[in-house]
Amino acid sequence: MNYIVAAVGDWNRKMFDELTRNLAGNWHYVSTPAELNKKIQGGFSPRYIFFPHWRWIVPINIVTNYECICFHMTDVPYGRGGSPLQNLIVRGHKYTVVTALRMEEGLDTGPVYLKEPLSVAGRAEDIYQRASELSWQMMANIIVNQIEPVSQEGKAVVFSRRTPKQSEIPQNLTLDQVYDYIRMLDAPDYPKAFLREGSYQLEFDNAKRIDDEIIATVKIKLKDI
Repeated sequence: MNYIVAAVGDWNRKMFDELTRNLAGNWHYVSTPAELNKKIQGGFSPRYIFFPHWRWIVPINIVTNYECICFHMTDVPYGRGGSPLQNLIVRGHKYTVVTALRMEEGLDTGPVYLKEPLSVAGRAEDIYQRASELSWQMMANIIVNQIEPVSQEGKAVVFSRRTPKQSEIPQNLTLDQVYDYIRMLDAPDYPKAFLREGSYQLEFDNAKRIDDEIIATVKIKLKDI
């Protein structure tokens, strides 16, 4: 049986290399839309295409012709849409679930295979790694037990994808909220939380909340014109 994992992030590549050695089947990893299209167009016919962490819209011809399963970090239909982790944290959520759902033309509207609980404490990179580990367990469960998806139930709440400009830390936040703002953007390839001061832009990561302070790494650069 053939399987494709389409994902970004060093942690996902590491998980793939470690865990597929213990899973039956012929597994392939792709990290860009071009690689995915090349694999499909080359005649590789997968039973499932798994998307544990993906940034691009999957072409409708792939979604309709293959069983595509994504892993979304909300309890859908609550939290459909973009930037789920950041949208959860700014709304004050401490816990969520990872949902395995079948992809279809609508964004995050497809039927659900599984849901598993997930804490959103810590840096974004650490949360993504935990979510990836959980996603791999769910992949194995779906394959071994041939789980069939069921339709979503409840009122839909749709999140908007965040823009780089929204990484600027808003004024008048509490220290806890500032800490959350820094950590929720602290992952590779994400626009870091920042403040503007005169002609400079101050970017923050590796934040720690200690007593009445936040201790963080700060990068100072000239503000973009």
